[in-house]
Amino acid sequence: MFFTPILSAAEIPVIAAASNLKFALEEITIAFHQETGKSLRISYSSSGNLTRQIQQGGPFELFLSANAHYVEQLYQQHKTLDRGQVFALGRLALLTYIASSLKLDVQLNGLKQALQSRQLQRIAIANPKHAPFGIAAREALQKQQLWHSILPHLILGENVAQATQFASSGAAQVGLVSYSLALAPALKNRVRYLLIPSSLHQPLQQTAVLLNNAGDTANLFFHYLQQEKARGILARHGYTLP
Repeated sequence: MFFTPILSAAEIPVIAAASNLKFALEEITIAFHQETGKSLRISYSSSGNLTRQIQQGGPFELFLSANAHYVEQLYQQHKTLDRGQVFALGRLALLTYIASSLKLDVQLNGLKQALQSRQLQRIAIANPKHAPFGIAAREALQKQQLWHSILPHLILGENVAQATQFASSGAAQVGLVSYSLALAPALKNRVRYLLIPSSLHQPLQQTAVLLNNAGDTANLFFHYLQQEKARGILARHGYTLP
């Protein structure tokens, strides 16, 4: 019989991950543990908030950002080993709770009509100041000439997971959120959603980068993310693969 040695918390690397990755990463880390016997701890937040924590000396070994911008910022500040690797492309979804009568369409005409008829009071997005999915939502709304008219109705989530919670619970009537979170099993039969064309926003390049203090396990997981098993899980969770 084989016994797995008990690892101290210090030997288990902490991964900083954008909150849109939560459900995909839970599945990937289980597969990683089954194949390697190695464990990880994951801290989820918006990419901007995680960047700030890394700048302030947070105990992370690997950063999974929802865009390449924050990784580049850390690279310029000599916090990372390199510029990282894009391992998936995130997608935006329009999401509302199941009982909503709001029309969902890829050109956002339903939003426009609901605004004009004053039926739309609250729309949730992640805060564009520090959340890439919030930036993408703003870009999509700007592209459809909706941003300025929607501004008074915005509810900002601290991250895209919170924005999804607002829209799925009815605290907001609709949300522009992560497609991966819209697909979450917990939301099945509770929401309606629609995939938004990627042409409405800049690519959401999910970028993994090793930090200067990265150890062997973090390094192993960085490479695992780019392998077939992890890529299959990411695709199943709504990500496009580079």
